[in-house]
Amino acid sequence: MTDKEKITVKLKHGSWEVEITCPEDRVKQTVENVISGIDTNTSLKPPSPDLKTSLPTKSKKSTEHVICRDLIELLWQENWFNGERNLSEVDEELSRRGYHYDKTSISHSLKDLVRENILTRNGSMRNYRYVQKRPPVA
Repeated sequence: MTDKEKITVKLKHGSWEVEITCPEDRVKQTVENVISGIDTNTSLKPPSPDLKTSLPTKSKKSTEHVICRDLIELLWQENWFNGERNLSEVDEELSRRGYHYDKTSISHSLKDLVRENILTRNGSMRNYRYVQKRPPVA
């Protein structure tokens, strides 16, 4: 099997981090197996049925928004938005975790989370700061 047929997924939650490399058609099953094998005291919701959308695909344009939004929602679940964060800080954190998105995509995803009352934004245009509006459900 060539490297082109394999997918690498990085999962990080709280005190643990794991990197999985497996064939693309087995990613969902492999991730579910890893998560089920982690200590039961670790609170992590199981992967969504749309796990495929978080994988790199040839038509990146159609799934980019969903992926970016899911990652930002994960930051919220980790209470990363307890303090105000600007667009550049969100971009830097996603990049630090190995995800590189256009700031426009990040901005649209943040705006969607504001509309859904998950985050709120303070400031003025081009200088918004985002903070959690409500805490994630434990």
